[in-house]
Amino acid sequence: MKPFIIGCLILVGCIGTIDLSAKEHPIALAIHGGAGTITPDKMTPEKEKAIRAKLTEALNAGYKILDQGGASLDAVIAAVNILEDSPLFNAGIGAVYTHDGTHELDASIMDGSNLQAGAVAGVKRIKNPINLARLVMDESVHVMLSGHGAEEFAQSNGIELVDNTLFDTPHRLEQLRRAQSKAKKQALLDMPVEYRVGTVGAVALDKKGNLAAATSTGGMTNKRYGRVGDSPIIGAGTYANNQSCAVSATGHGEFFIRYHVAADICARVQYQGLSIQEAGEKVINQVLKNAGATGGVIIVDAMGNVSLPFNTKGMYRGSKTSSSELKVSIYGTD
Repeated sequence: MKPFIIGCLILVGCIGTIDLSAKEHPIALAIHGGAGTITPDKMTPEKEKAIRAKLTEALNAGYKILDQGGASLDAVIAAVNILEDSPLFNAGIGAVYTHDGTHELDASIMDGSNLQAGAVAGVKRIKNPINLARLVMDESVHVMLSGHGAEEFAQSNGIELVDNTLFDTPHRLEQLRRAQSKAKKQALLDMPVEYRVGTVGAVALDKKGNLAAATSTGGMTNKRYGRVGDSPIIGAGTYANNQSCAVSATGHGEFFIRYHVAADICARVQYQGLSIQEAGEKVINQVLKNAGATGGVIIVDAMGNVSLPFNTKGMYRGSKTSSSELKVSIYGTD
């Protein structure tokens, strides 16, 4: 019987009913809701509870898609949409004010399987900018569209335009007033970190082994002259490559652009053989910190490992993988 069994196994392999290449990959999802001076003394119990609940909701929405065999691109969109629709975070509904008292939103998305990407910058009438970034990637020959042109493209493809006042919130207006008061006495770059950072993002690995990253933001409080940060810039605030990792960033955008943060982390993984923990630590807590920059990133690699480094007091963040339970954190001590 033994030769017969071996023969059967060989035969089964020959007719192709055993396909090792079809083995499912582990799945993983990580999200962030911004980094900054986030400490327990600056947080009421009610607000902390609300933030943890919304991070959990976003994680569960994205992870459900992955668990059911869905694409990483769809998972990051689902997670980011929930954060964009919440006034708790600086993206979508919770976007900060510009110097002129309006809102200008940025977003980007990247597919790690083919390096396709889409981004929008300075849009004022798009409820969920990350959805428009996906549309730019899928339905246009361009990578980034901005301002009125991006909104014209959205409308021509069935996305409803909203009034900019949809993004008005009392606590963001108060932030603007404080920022403008401080700006009379000090340069913008010397202002407290909470006026310069704030973003949401998600990175994911699906069962087919494809990575994706998405980032969305309202930008910097009191920004002027159509300022654009790192969030819509591929390689700076967002990057994904199946050969290395997926990254979404939050922090002082000017530095993240100059140091090409998201792509730098992935390059260190791909070409230097570093783990995402090593690469993230090097870039966030050495390169950026030495340059005087604040912020953090979320990273998922092709094996489903997760790393969430930051150099601020706290970062709204969370993750869930096929080998680890859902966890959300706020402070550096979490």
